[in-house]
Amino acid sequence: MKILEYNTDHNIRAFSTLRGKGSDNYAEFNITHYCGDTPEHVVECREKLCKVLGIEDKSLILPRQTHGNKVICIEKEFTSLRKEQQTELLQGIDAIITDVPRTCIGVSTADCIPVLLYDSTKGVVAAVHAGWRGTVARILNNCITEMICRYRCKAEEIKAIIAPGISMDSFEIGDEVYEEFAKAGFPMSEIARRYPVEQGEKWHIDLWEANRLLMVNAGIKEEHITMCGICTYKQHNDFFSARRLGINSGRIFNGIINEKMTT
Repeated sequence: MKILEYNTDHNIRAFSTLRGKGSDNYAEFNITHYCGDTPEHVVECREKLCKVLGIEDKSLILPRQTHGNKVICIEKEFTSLRKEQQTELLQGIDAIITDVPRTCIGVSTADCIPVLLYDSTKGVVAAVHAGWRGTVARILNNCITEMICRYRCKAEEIKAIIAPGISMDSFEIGDEVYEEFAKAGFPMSEIARRYPVEQGEKWHIDLWEANRLLMVNAGIKEEHITMCGICTYKQHNDFFSARRLGINSGRIFNGIINEKMTT
């Protein structure tokens, strides 16, 4: 398996997984259990990732995302809960936060925008799944607010990585989606542009920039935001793209972990 690792502060490890070898819709690597892949393949891939990270399977946590704006905080007690309880708590969650060392949290994407956040001084990490609906609903703001209120992080000390997702060039939308962003108060002149098509023009939205602006407006310093600049639609041979493969296909796992050992 291959992973794309990001430059982070000491003790913080952040990454996105690649498809790997294979021409089918799930290729070599997929740990998302609700996208049509076989349970056996998902388990096999989880085992590989846990080995790379040096953690137990119970410390690899992935929510069941629904394009909403709900956030969950993972405490030490979570891993001791019954599997059914964990599944229930992770249902309908699109952002996840923890300050528990050696616990890898992450979100699944295949064109939607993943954002990985961390405050290394507090040992707090977070992963956010921001598709267009989550972006409009400001899921990033909900996550940042939770980091500040619950873990006493400071916005100016939070750092962020905008991981692989669909670019403006590739993200054609209907007028109704444009209107949703406009109603939500986004600066449309900065995040939207009309592209020519065979019969007129179509709107395109820059989800990278929309989420970057949300973070800046929430108090995160511009120099603390890293944009990897990888378009999943264009680089579909390396990263899963639902617009290319359909919803019954693998997902990128965008993970983050505080690797500091507890004393």
